[in-house]
Amino acid sequence: MVDDFLVSEAIEVGSGFGRAKRIHRTAEEKRRIVELTLVPGASIARVAGENGVNANQVFQWRYEHRRGIGWAAGRTRTELLPVTLASEPDSRVTPEAAPSADCSGAIHVELPGRGLVTVENGVDPALVQAVLRSPLR
Repeated sequence: MVDDFLVSEAIEVGSGFGRAKRIHRTAEEKRRIVELTLVPGASIARVAGENGVNANQVFQWRYEHRRGIGWAAGRTRTELLPVTLASEPDSRVTPEAAPSADCSGAIHVELPGRGLVTVENGVDPALVQAVLRSPLR
């Protein structure tokens, strides 16, 4: 009677849990997978699964891609134009000269080691000037 409650099937422990063969991806493959995750609304887990990669690995590749390290160190980067800030601007933007409110757009200014400033259409020019001058102090 007690035997009725015992499991009669043998369970093989360890089967199917062996080391999977490591797949080495090229920088182009990693870049392609990372770029798929950068599409608005993309799920990193879904992109990883569709490409046979662990999601944690894709997170690591995204980190390396953003920082330009590891496999992403050799990629060609967009070259930035030099910018010089004068103590007094030669001309001032007046509200009349500013673009109309029906225009859309934004400017992203990255201040290395300090932050990212996003200037959207319709913002007060005096405020933009004050924000951009603050890191110089």
